[in-house]
Amino acid sequence: MAMSILSRMARVYGASELMDITGAHIDSTIFVGDAGLEFAERLAKHGAKVAVPSTLNVSGLDELHWREWNVPAEWAEKAHRQMKAYQSMGTTTTWTCAPYQTEYAPTFGQQIAWGESNAIAYANSVLGARTERYPDLLDICAAITGRVPAVGLHLTENRAGQLLVSLRDVPQALQEADELYPVLGYLIGRISNDRIPVIDGLSPQPSEDQFKAVGAAAASSGNVALFHVVGHTPEASTLEEAFHGKQPLETIEVDLARLREARAALATSADARVDLVVLGSPHFSFEEFNKLAKLVSGKKRHPDVEIIVTTSRAMRALAEANGSLAPIEAFGARIMVDTCVLAMPSLPDGVRVLMTNSGKYAYYSPGLLGTDVVYGSLADCVSSAVAGSVERDDSLWMD
Repeated sequence: MAMSILSRMARVYGASELMDITGAHIDSTIFVGDAGLEFAERLAKHGAKVAVPSTLNVSGLDELHWREWNVPAEWAEKAHRQMKAYQSMGTTTTWTCAPYQTEYAPTFGQQIAWGESNAIAYANSVLGARTERYPDLLDICAAITGRVPAVGLHLTENRAGQLLVSLRDVPQALQEADELYPVLGYLIGRISNDRIPVIDGLSPQPSEDQFKAVGAAAASSGNVALFHVVGHTPEASTLEEAFHGKQPLETIEVDLARLREARAALATSADARVDLVVLGSPHFSFEEFNKLAKLVSGKKRHPDVEIIVTTSRAMRALAEANGSLAPIEAFGARIMVDTCVLAMPSLPDGVRVLMTNSGKYAYYSPGLLGTDVVYGSLADCVSSAVAGSVERDDSLWMD
């Protein structure tokens, strides 16, 4: 069944042959309706097993705490069945959209089949592994067969940069700040279209979480599955290497004014109120838990503001073990594991304005959740949760 689907899709892709993979990440785990559940249970009923090590993306359910949220019981039952079906196929139950921040991260040059847009961007760009954009249902077929169409970003000749994004006069302090990277990613997604962007002019070496923020926002606002950062990503030690010795199709200069415009576009609300602060898209990392714990220590959220942190059960356990979870929960935050507010119907009643430090949440929330949104730094989100109204420090964004 899996090979018949894969071979038909290979013809759609125009592939002349299939190729081996050595790993997969399955996005089909999210329950979005009966058809996806039926597909998973049919595979499981026939005894399907993955042929390569395969991690699982977020599910549609916080399996351990769903009763604490506004989740219909019938919906939860179906989402749980879908989780069990994929678990039965010999997969690794990571339940995270950031598998690259686990022990199962792929290595440079490794051929893989990954679903989940931000994970695809990170694997290709930051790790130098090779995957195409695998949609739900096709990703599990690739994992079961251990094969994919030999096309696209699996092949060296298709990984050359096409668009040069040249940073000009961006202050060093802003380049070092976490809050730049979701904005930069959002802007890159908007201007890249289907082209592979090459970012030049970034001075500091971005952290894992900063790279994560770029890829997640660029893959949400655009169609970015691979980006290069000159001097910082493994296939772009120089401009010449990033473009495979060719000239860019176009060069776009990005200065502080253009970045400010992009930041402003990540807000749809002019209201001073904030009802909900959501963090963790992609899933909160161990380091992000540590940063948040320091920011909230000794503080309490405003009673009118909910705060949700989405993460994997593994990262939650690590945060609990090192003591960073305790001040976050004392602050009044709720931890949602294995899923997120975009995947599980769990939004608290009465939420009109959502604030986040995630470019991905900021981009998707108006359409998927029907809320207005405000983007801010992690510190801004904490300050706003305490004040009960939007508070943003704009100093890094000034000339």
